[in-house]
Amino acid sequence: MLKLIKNFNKKEWGLVGISLLLIVFQVWLDLKMPDYMSEITKLVQTEGSEMADILKNGGFMLLCALGSLTAAIIVGYFVSHLSSSFSMKVRKKLFTKVENLSTHEVKQFKTDSLITRTTNDITQVEMLIGMGLQLLIKAPITAVWAITKILNKSWQWSAVTAVAVVILLSVIGTLMITILPKFKVVQQLIDQVNGRIREHLTGIRVVRAFNAENFQEEKFESVNTRLTNQQLSNQKKFAFLSPVMYLVMNSLTLVIYFIGAYLIKDALMVDKISLFGDMVVFSSYAMQVIMSFLMLAMIFMMLPRAQVSASRINEVLETKESVQEGTFKADTEEIGTVEFKNVSFKYPDAEEYLLKNISFKVNKGETIAFIGSTGSGKSTLINLVPRFYDATEGEVLVDGVNVREYKLESLYNKLGYVPQKAVIFNGSVKENVSYGESKNEKTEEGIKKAIKVAQAEEFVLKMDEAYDTELASGGTNISGGQKQRISIARAIAREPEIYIFDDSFSALDYKTDSVLRRKLKEYTKDATSLIVAQRIGTIMNADKIVVLDNGECVGMGTHKELLNTCEVYKQIALSQLSKEELENA
Repeated sequence: MLKLIKNFNKKEWGLVGISLLLIVFQVWLDLKMPDYMSEITKLVQTEGSEMADILKNGGFMLLCALGSLTAAIIVGYFVSHLSSSFSMKVRKKLFTKVENLSTHEVKQFKTDSLITRTTNDITQVEMLIGMGLQLLIKAPITAVWAITKILNKSWQWSAVTAVAVVILLSVIGTLMITILPKFKVVQQLIDQVNGRIREHLTGIRVVRAFNAENFQEEKFESVNTRLTNQQLSNQKKFAFLSPVMYLVMNSLTLVIYFIGAYLIKDALMVDKISLFGDMVVFSSYAMQVIMSFLMLAMIFMMLPRAQVSASRINEVLETKESVQEGTFKADTEEIGTVEFKNVSFKYPDAEEYLLKNISFKVNKGETIAFIGSTGSGKSTLINLVPRFYDATEGEVLVDGVNVREYKLESLYNKLGYVPQKAVIFNGSVKENVSYGESKNEKTEEGIKKAIKVAQAEEFVLKMDEAYDTELASGGTNISGGQKQRISIARAIAREPEIYIFDDSFSALDYKTDSVLRRKLKEYTKDATSLIVAQRIGTIMNADKIVVLDNGECVGMGTHKELLNTCEVYKQIALSQLSKEELENA
């Protein structure tokens, strides 16, 4: 928790200091009122007292109440500002951190958990700061100050108050020990609820197509019931605190008056009025002490969950990023080259290598393609270029410079990346194609040209608002092939040195695929292209084809060369095209 509070700047620490002074002033006013009450009590009991004196003390009590209210309002405003400002900064910091995490780290935390940490967990800490900061400062100050004021009144009353405080502390301590571990379980269950909802929404079409609504409901109900039961269990335990608090508080008042009655009965007449006044004041101060612990109890109800949430937030913020940014951003002698030098790769938590000793080089204007069976490491290999992962061994060079040395912005400005699963953002067609920054300025003419080259113009112009048509998040209002073409157009609009196509033509029909690749080759003749594909027809015209099998390079060359020298490539080719088609290709 303290690590997160360090996010306060000087101005906010200044507000904390002012709030602290105002809270001390508020406590002083609250504790001053019983003194005036005692004076009024004595005046009422004393023969010959003036009404003006009683009204004067009553007026002071009213001023104390108004002063306390004013201080409370100002502190409430300051603390609300602090909590909301804190929430905004930490949420931004967490979002930025997640953006910089590698694919491996995101998978480690899981997407649904990262969503919970960015929303629910930060809200829990914000609530503690918003409500708890006032109570956390006010409660101990009130308790200590009130105790110092009652210690010299009567040892009997002090002893009874001490017993009441011990009982309260025992109950609060027991609850803390019992419930604290349970809040971690609650946050983990919220992660699971988020995961179930994401899974259901993402696969809603499949769920409906297979009449699996009941199955999904049961999966959701299972984790939802566990979360509900855990919350009920925690709240039931906390519910025990409230009646205990009020029982102790009311019992303490009763015992104080009971003891006071005996003390007054045995006292001399002169002392009876003084004792009665002391009893009223002591009762008020004792209530202040108990109320202080009641406030602390409220904090203890919020603190365990907020502490768990703060730990989960810090866990992400303190995660060491496996992909460290370099500093190189100058111009390079080579342009548009990609080279792998003895590259091997395995996932951080894996024992076996997924890629083994891969070496090749592609020059400016050339096209290199990667093909192989499912799981052979094609997508992983090209993901090493934009540093979604870093090579375990060997070097990946872009324009003759190791990708580890690049400043990430400079590296990404060289690349036009089209992922295996087309990503469409909520916004217009134009906004999706012009998405992101690049070293070249994107013009409206260039955007339309990119859409045309990607063979998307035909369906875009048929839409109600053409280029300004709104696309839903995830592209749910267009087909899979249309999503791929929009995604390809986005890469083309950047005009990069190097294009990376990760099986980006799989949803296109053969005719569109052929036309798109031809137009793309014409438009990007000076750029380098890295293509992962399953279709022989998509890659057969590539300048170089790398054949992967179980993470190893088992063949490299042109289409015709590989038909004669690589049995794996030949088998893949024959499974898709006839012998005659291959000979005539």
